Amino acid sequence: DFEVGKRCGLATVNVMTSKAAMFLSGNEAFLEGADPEPEALALDGLDRYEARARVIAWFEAHDLFDGLDENPHQVPHGDRSKVAIEPYLTDQWFCDAATLAKPALEAVQDGQTDFVPKNWEKTYFQWLENIQPWCISRQLWWGHQVPVWYGPDETPFCAPSAAEAGQLAQVHYGEAVALRRDADVLDTWFSSALWPFSTLGWPAETEELKRYYKTDVLITGFDIIFFWVARMMMMGLEFMRDAEGKPEVPFHTVYVHALVRDEHGKKMSKSLGNVIDPLELIDEYGADAVRFTLASMAAMGRDIKLSVSRVAGYRNFGTKLWNAARFCEMNDCAVVPDFDPASATRPVNRWIVGETARMTAALDTALAEYRFNDAASVLYDHVWKTFCDWYLELAKPLLQGEDAEALAETRATAAWALGQIIAALHPFMPFVTEDLWEATGHKAQTGVMCAHAPWPVLDQGLIDPAADQEVGWTVRLIEGVRSLRAEMNVPAGVQIELVMTGHSPAVAMRLLRNAPLIQRLARLSEVAVAEVAPEGSVTFAMEDCAVNLPLKGVIDVGAETARLNKEIAKLEKEIGQLTSKLSNEKFLAKAPEEIVAEQRERLSIAEGERARLTAALERLASLG
Repeated sequence: DFEVGKRCGLATVNVMTSKAAMFLSGNEAFLEGADPEPEALALDGLDRYEARARVIAWFEAHDLFDGLDENPHQVPHGDRSKVAIEPYLTDQWFCDAATLAKPALEAVQDGQTDFVPKNWEKTYFQWLENIQPWCISRQLWWGHQVPVWYGPDETPFCAPSAAEAGQLAQVHYGEAVALRRDADVLDTWFSSALWPFSTLGWPAETEELKRYYKTDVLITGFDIIFFWVARMMMMGLEFMRDAEGKPEVPFHTVYVHALVRDEHGKKMSKSLGNVIDPLELIDEYGADAVRFTLASMAAMGRDIKLSVSRVAGYRNFGTKLWNAARFCEMNDCAVVPDFDPASATRPVNRWIVGETARMTAALDTALAEYRFNDAASVLYDHVWKTFCDWYLELAKPLLQGEDAEALAETRATAAWALGQIIAALHPFMPFVTEDLWEATGHKAQTGVMCAHAPWPVLDQGLIDPAADQEVGWTVRLIEGVRSLRAEMNVPAGVQIELVMTGHSPAVAMRLLRNAPLIQRLARLSEVAVAEVAPEGSVTFAMEDCAVNLPLKGVIDVGAETARLNKEIAKLEKEIGQLTSKLSNEKFLAKAPEEIVAEQRERLSIAEGERARLTAALERLASLG
């Protein structure tokens, strides 16, 4: 409206005071060329809402009121007060943002600073290409005070200090005069724009400034790309120079993270009552669990839907790691100085060494590409599944056996693998890992805290294909048996037989070589090889054999068939309802986005479960 008024040559008039009361009497701009009625002037000093009511009453009394219509329109309201904001003309200080913006725009176009994800560069460009003069003064109680002083006739003098402003005034007036400093403070973003170098001692040429500017990676939210990122770019290029005297950007990369929303995808707001207080989460679940949760959900371009259940789950992850370290301690898995992981000879130890090397490589790749959620996922899978669920279980026979050489190797390997995990996990869960680093003897052995320990970098030559094939095949076999037992609802305490068919002699030897492990971990009574599968077997295929579990007589086929049919019918009903709802255009148009997304997710889960149960039903049918 202000710009339209300027284009049309309209007078700019304030008709309210700063307290939103009517300002009419003595208002020269309002009275110029006007002859208001006494009733109009009587509104002077009234609150805006009371004045509006008086105007309507006056119109009605003079038969000038045609009617009152509902006319909804957008009026800005204060975030905290919820009161309508009225236009009000004031004198402010402005900065020529267009001049500052040009180098900042070119720096990103030239690749001096990159945005991750790349698409946020478009937002940055849109702001800077359409930038307006920047109002840098604020009428607040606290902040950096505007460096402007006024003389007796209100002439402004801008200077770094009062003394220098006084010198300018003395030159202007020909004598020393008393000056009054402007009461306004600088815009918060103006002060924040200086952060990359002012925190390092600027304008002094400090050692910290020489060493750390320019900085490396800025991590921030997309909602302040213009307010903060662009302003830091402007100020850095304006005030900082490299060794050759060229303007220098404040950082080489801007990583734009998502916003943290509630579990339904809504922005957290006190008014909605959906704010999750991180301090309360930390009190209940620990800082490590909260930190790992946020990292695990920080996918590029996607907002984080934070739920308490996820935090609770990652607390359990920390507990899992702690218990694994406790297991290693109970089995005397102590740090061996100068242990060489390449010296391991047992397949299970060579396998965990190779898996650890894979983990560190995948972790480095994810971190280098700012895929923090993938990095967290790599760590989670390696710790929970590979190390805890498989390696420690597969290593138990060696730890509990009589072979002294195998025992010593396994203890050293387990301690080494745990140390690599603790070091790699430290940036994500610093508290529990620092405790474990000391408790497991790594601090005593290295002489440094985990925070100062070298980042684990492992030679990919540690990966042993033979060990991968031996142990990886055994793990997949056990997982297949466990999955089939669950699908067929085989009681946990019942031991069943496994018969392998369609195998080569080498595969048969591998099965028999690892039979004790397979029997114990898959709860099997016997492991055998044969040419033909036993009657009444359910089967699953591996890459080099078929695995058969004779279940006839072990489970009640009729009862299981009825159970599965009942579950499938229930799922069919749910899938039908969800499909109908999601094909309803009215529902899709009116329902909140997070509700639609939730319904789609439920449909996907139900369809997947139906497919799994249908496959189980087909296996049952083969039993006759």
